[in-house]
Amino acid sequence: MGRSRGIFSVGRWLTALLLTALTLCPLSAQDTSKQERKKQDLQKQIALLESQIKKNEEQSKDALEKFNLTGKLIASRKALLSQTDGRIRALDGGIARRQQSARAMKNRVDTLDKYYSRLLVSAYKSRKMSSWYVYILSSGSLGQAYRRYSYFRNLSDNLQAQALELKDARAALQVETDSLAALKSQQQKLRRQQADDLARLKKEEASYQSQLQALKKNKKKYTAEIARKRKEVERLDKEIERIVSQAIKGNGSKKGKPVDYVLDGEFAKNKGKLPWPVDGTVVEKYGQYYHPVFSNVKLPFNKGINIATAEGARVKAVFDGEVTQVVVIPGYNLCVMLRHGNYFTFYCKMKSTLVKVGAKVKTGQALGVVDTSAGSTRLHFELWKGQQHQDPEVWLR
Repeated sequence: MGRSRGIFSVGRWLTALLLTALTLCPLSAQDTSKQERKKQDLQKQIALLESQIKKNEEQSKDALEKFNLTGKLIASRKALLSQTDGRIRALDGGIARRQQSARAMKNRVDTLDKYYSRLLVSAYKSRKMSSWYVYILSSGSLGQAYRRYSYFRNLSDNLQAQALELKDARAALQVETDSLAALKSQQQKLRRQQADDLARLKKEEASYQSQLQALKKNKKKYTAEIARKRKEVERLDKEIERIVSQAIKGNGSKKGKPVDYVLDGEFAKNKGKLPWPVDGTVVEKYGQYYHPVFSNVKLPFNKGINIATAEGARVKAVFDGEVTQVVVIPGYNLCVMLRHGNYFTFYCKMKSTLVKVGAKVKTGQALGVVDTSAGSTRLHFELWKGQQHQDPEVWLR
């Protein structure tokens, strides 16, 4: 009976330990994996932007381009610091809870140790008699003999059960102590990383301010560049509008192809889930913006997004479709248009293509290679629903 009570006590202790371990984990495995992926994505963005800034300095020395890239780099660095700070706060909470748990376990071990010591003393004193059976046989009655026998039996069982429970409690405490040490090590590593990133951020912000002051002295030069850019954008917009209009009008003609409404519906269902056409970071968003230096100068409306990517990066189809156009547009080099029912996607600033007009393509299929000009590697990507341009980032996952 004593042995069964001891084993039951051990079972309750291990169950409680398991529940404690589950509740004390600062982040679940899923959250940890998600945070790690986010960290890696930000680090990849930072590495890409640093590489582009270096190429800009070596090849084009475009001050405005460098300024824009530095601004993006600072934003990515701040996002990484914020993410690191969140992970450190989670670890702080986890360490505090584990320290509390370790103290409770230590108290438990001390209590069990004292109880076990008392049992050993009792057993030692009992062993000093000439023999247990003589003590039992000297009983005044059968009932007394049975009680004496039960006492010795329970004493032996209790010693075994308490020894087992004490061993398990010490093992549990060691596990908790090791876990606490691992968390503290992880915390220290993150704090060192945070300090390094803060130092880099300060240098980048100082460089950004220095570039800003230099750019402000050349307003005439950059106003002329904006005018040139505006003409390029207008040519692109007119060409895309013409291509889309032609494709839509062609649906009703004898030569035109009918709309694939099945494909159209599947494309619509994947809003927010489409893969990115290229790995990289968005350096120019969709919409209307003002000049980053001259805040009263309005920039041309961007009907797509510009994605900074690695030199030689392959452009991939974001969905199943058909190649309807491969055209050269000044300022945007080679452009490929895919049709997905009543939706259209455009991939511009490519130096070469791997597909021809009329080809059927699958999601993720390579369309060509992004162009690199004066150290700048950009993909211009647009997404249209009929004759209405859309914000591509709303559609991409």
